[in-house]
Amino acid sequence: MAKTIGVTVSERISAALVVDHKLVGSLYRFPEDHDEVDGLVELHADGLVHMIARQVLLAAAGAKDIAAVGVAVPGLIKNGVVEEAPNLPQLKGAKIQDMLTAQLKEQGLETSVTAVNDADGMAAGLASRHGKLDSMIRVWTLGTGIGYGRYPFAPGVWEGGHTVVTLDEKERYCGCGGRGHLEGIMGHRAMRLRFLDMEPEEVFEAAKKGDPRCVEFKKLWHRALAAATATSIHMSGPSKVYLTGVNAHFLELPLLKEYMREMVKMSPLQSYSLEIVEDLPETRVIGAAVSAEQAAAL
Repeated sequence: MAKTIGVTVSERISAALVVDHKLVGSLYRFPEDHDEVDGLVELHADGLVHMIARQVLLAAAGAKDIAAVGVAVPGLIKNGVVEEAPNLPQLKGAKIQDMLTAQLKEQGLETSVTAVNDADGMAAGLASRHGKLDSMIRVWTLGTGIGYGRYPFAPGVWEGGHTVVTLDEKERYCGCGGRGHLEGIMGHRAMRLRFLDMEPEEVFEAAKKGDPRCVEFKKLWHRALAAATATSIHMSGPSKVYLTGVNAHFLELPLLKEYMREMVKMSPLQSYSLEIVEDLPETRVIGAAVSAEQAAAL
């Protein structure tokens, strides 16, 4: 059974040894303090790669037979290069795959490294955990931004959070500056900009109590996700769709399904299904490791 290391990079670095698609031993994190959310943003690119390598070596625990290392990073990743990274801007343009390979080699660990988008890593992890490594799945991660992951990996940009879901010219809340984007409606940052007098939690709580403005936004929020999902289905066919992330608890699945039924009418495309799942760092780590293992086998 091949030994791989999976790493995810978001608010913190998480790494672990993965054997036969299961975590073995401890999950190593940096920063260890869960209240420290800006620790990675303050590091320059070389320093961040150094900290990733450190967590990999801790997870490897001196083992010399590591078949591959997978690192899942937020942003647009192409051929091992971070072409865009809004949440970790110091990584923009970084050849993270080559940098991490060299850093590990300097410290005595020679192995292949594969860099993937963190949402794709999450999709691979869910496919592994739910026994769907032979199927296509999609995953939406609802958080500060909106992540879109797909398994199995296929070449492409796949920035699903920037799917255009409205032609309303007033919809300018997306962090990238684009109009009408899914993230500009559903993203946590975008919701805070839209409701300067309320936090997202308060908006959805007020919607439950019948506040007209919040009820309308709740409908828009769900309809936007339905539109982006339906567009994906019309482009590449039906599949299992997982919904996760810190804001997944805002979802009302019956309402989302109602809007999906309005949008997907062709009978061959109606075999999709929707499921809310917990966003666990262990799942992301496993997904990064599975991605690296599959890339090394090519």
